[in-house]
Amino acid sequence: MKTVSTLLLFGATGDLSHRMLLPSLYGLHVDGLLPADFRIVATARSKFDDAAFRASAVDALKDHVPADFFDDAKAGEFVSRLSYVPLDATQRDGFDRLAEKIDPAGGLAIFLSTAPSLFKPTIDGLASAGLTGEDVRLALEKPLGTDLASSREINDAVAAAFPEERTFRIDHYLGKETVQNLLALRFANSTFEPLWNSAHIDHVQITVAETVGLEGRAGYYDSAGALRDMVQNHMLQLVALVAMEPPANFDATSVRDEKVKVLRSLRAIGSDDIATHVVTGQYGNGAVGDQPVGSYTSELGKPSSTETFVALKAHVDNWRWSGVPFYLRTGKRMAARKTEIFIQFKCVPHSIFASRGARTQANKLVISIQPEENIRLLVMAKTPGLDRQGLRLREIALDVAMADAFADARRRIAYERLLLDLVEGDPTLFVRRDEVEAQWQWIDDVRAACREAGLEPRNYGAGSWGPSAAIALTERDGVHWHD
Repeated sequence: MKTVSTLLLFGATGDLSHRMLLPSLYGLHVDGLLPADFRIVATARSKFDDAAFRASAVDALKDHVPADFFDDAKAGEFVSRLSYVPLDATQRDGFDRLAEKIDPAGGLAIFLSTAPSLFKPTIDGLASAGLTGEDVRLALEKPLGTDLASSREINDAVAAAFPEERTFRIDHYLGKETVQNLLALRFANSTFEPLWNSAHIDHVQITVAETVGLEGRAGYYDSAGALRDMVQNHMLQLVALVAMEPPANFDATSVRDEKVKVLRSLRAIGSDDIATHVVTGQYGNGAVGDQPVGSYTSELGKPSSTETFVALKAHVDNWRWSGVPFYLRTGKRMAARKTEIFIQFKCVPHSIFASRGARTQANKLVISIQPEENIRLLVMAKTPGLDRQGLRLREIALDVAMADAFADARRRIAYERLLLDLVEGDPTLFVRRDEVEAQWQWIDDVRAACREAGLEPRNYGAGSWGPSAAIALTERDGVHWHD
């Protein structure tokens, strides 16, 4: 695909645009990665003109770009690329006015940062205005439905105007450097890949913990819950990257083919498995840091049975991962903010040091994604000394702090990579339709099993690591969560 000359940004006055998209585009501009003639046409319902929107964009950059990277002159250059067209996506006639601002001959990328309910009317409006041609590609933000059926409706509406090769579904986790480094760690080093299987790995843990509550997303979150908001997309993508087979090439088709094989290999969880495989929770009163916080229902303002925490025991049923449990957990108002992948290797089959009083521990690999990007390998080493009281071994960490290892490289927002790939037409780090639908199929089965088993969210105190039943979920297998 060729590089496009125009980006059409829907939802341009929203929170995502201010916090992520405009700062990301500014970063690409500063680094000279956007074509000289590249233009950004922004649209939303707000009644701005070009000058007012440019002023609001500068304010957003000042608020969300690191102070040492923000520059008034460069911000002025960047916003000169911006123009604004007010638009109500439910009104077809507004799209003709929008089309007057766009020259599709140079290629057009469209980014929909809107509610899913607006996807179809927006696509219909774009089609009626002649903005869905062969040189036009479309990016969509999650959520892509609330279940498999609604996801298929959205995908069908998109496919009516944009074939799969011109559709870019965004999961911003795939733009994070450490997530991409997981592929480099596995497939660019001979050290790990020979060990990356059930013969050498005991189990895998993936944690996505948040300290925040609803943050103004009450309406959406209460209708979604942790399973659909976090597990269906981000966490299952991480499972796929951990568990995938080596692709033949690092290209969109090869990588995504291997990911979808993993998603289709996830073992279904039935109602008889719920007691040992699924725990849900909802936060009550507590404290995060030193600040007291109220319960989910007090924050929501009404009673609710929506889960704000979920822990799962999953299995990938194929040769590589037979018998290896994948423990997943995510929640709001938890003890600390962190996203990490924890790989527990198996112990050595025989310790030659046991007769000398030494204890060995299994090696561990910790891939930290946020708040800090870090790769840590925990290995055994001998404690210095003459060993007259017995030989001692100690677990030590071999750290690769990304900020230190690449101190000469600017730390980028995940959306910088994704927006640049969209502009240049590289779909490798975007999610294909069959991936999305495989993820929804598994989540729908889990939710149906939970309903059949009558599973209700357990209370946990805000500022904790979730309900105690989540600890039992792993400890019955002799496993402890990596907190």
